[in-house]
Amino acid sequence: MSMSSAALPGETGVPHPLSQPVEAPVPSSPMTVRRRRASLWALRAGIGQRAYWALAIGGLALPLLAWIALSASGAVDKVFLPGPADVLARLQTWWVEDGLMGDIAISTWRVVAGWALSAVIALPLGLFIGSYRAVQATLEPLTDFIRYMPAVAFIPLVMLWVGIDESAKVAIIFIGTFFQMVLMVAEDVRRVPMAQIEAAQTMGASQREIIELVIVPSAKPALLDTLRVTMGWAWTYLVVAELVAASSGVGFAILKAQRFLQTDKIFAGILLIGAIGLLMDQGFRWAHRRAFPWMHGRH
Repeated sequence: MSMSSAALPGETGVPHPLSQPVEAPVPSSPMTVRRRRASLWALRAGIGQRAYWALAIGGLALPLLAWIALSASGAVDKVFLPGPADVLARLQTWWVEDGLMGDIAISTWRVVAGWALSAVIALPLGLFIGSYRAVQATLEPLTDFIRYMPAVAFIPLVMLWVGIDESAKVAIIFIGTFFQMVLMVAEDVRRVPMAQIEAAQTMGASQREIIELVIVPSAKPALLDTLRVTMGWAWTYLVVAELVAASSGVGFAILKAQRFLQTDKIFAGILLIGAIGLLMDQGFRWAHRRAFPWMHGRH
């Protein structure tokens, strides 16, 4: 075909692609909006990032707004409910005059040390309890029995056995988290599908290979979640641990403020522990998303 006889775009009745009109985006219909709202209440249905963060911020903001409104109304004495401004002022004073960063550092060290010691022992022990019925029958009833004993009741014994230095505070946090962690790890291991273990046995894998190459990799996501949850428990035992002859720490500051009716400092310490715990929790969640991205779809 010659150049003279070649049809140009538009001559044959076929419109040129660039000549097509650009359609304006159609606004969402009321039906679409209703469907989006209904999806928020569907069981385990995913929601968008914007909706997730809007709900998360709203869940944090509502209690704060209620606190501000209640304290501003004057219906409750500040001795019982200080306002957010009073708590912030106390935090500033704590930072400038009373060594807030030192208290945060020592408390964080105590919590992490007690939790890490629990994890080092509980992970292999829970792995054996979840893998072998004989070990389960021997250790699980004893662990179940001890975990119901309050950690506060062990303070006199810890002071006798360990002393009153830093190791005593770490020991209290260890006692408060270890036994629950063991049972949770064992349960995570038992959730590994038996079909995977039987398939490995069919291919001639030894027991050690099954544990290392089947059970542990399959249980890793649940184990990381268990470590995240028990870290939260470790923080709840901080004030109890700092009852043992402490002279520093956020929990000690809360207990000291109680004696002088410094309610604003009590609120500041509680909120501070919550904020540090939340940051650690988000760190664990980030690590979970990085390590196991296939488990995380839309929020």
